[in-house]
Amino acid sequence: MSYQNVECSVVMPVYNAEKYLKKSIESILEQSYEKFEFIIIDDGSKDNSAQIIKSFNDKRIKYFKNDVNKGIIYSLNRGVKIASGDLIFRMDSDDISAQDRFKKQIKCFEDDDQLALCYSWVKY
Repeated sequence: MSYQNVECSVVMPVYNAEKYLKKSIESILEQSYEKFEFIIIDDGSKDNSAQIIKSFNDKRIKYFKNDVNKGIIYSLNRGVKIASGDLIFRMDSDDISAQDRFKKQIKCFEDDDQLALCYSWVKY
């Protein structure tokens, strides 16, 4: 199967992440592979996370907010249920993704039709 034109979903739970959130979101929006929806679940943040998320004017962002903090697993599951993409990319709100992350991970799926999960290394 060719994944080069598939629609992907990015799921990012957010809880009080204002310190890194802007750069994290920018790193996703600046991906070299652009066919994705970006599902951001605000898990009841009490800082400026909601304002940071809402400051982006990008049609790929789909913003949802939990009324109260329900935890990362709940928020991830909520995002996965909302997701409509053929592939789901997980993103943490304090991480920065390399610009070609999606392209490289998609290629892994193209190269191995038995692959069910793909992750990347961390650089500090």
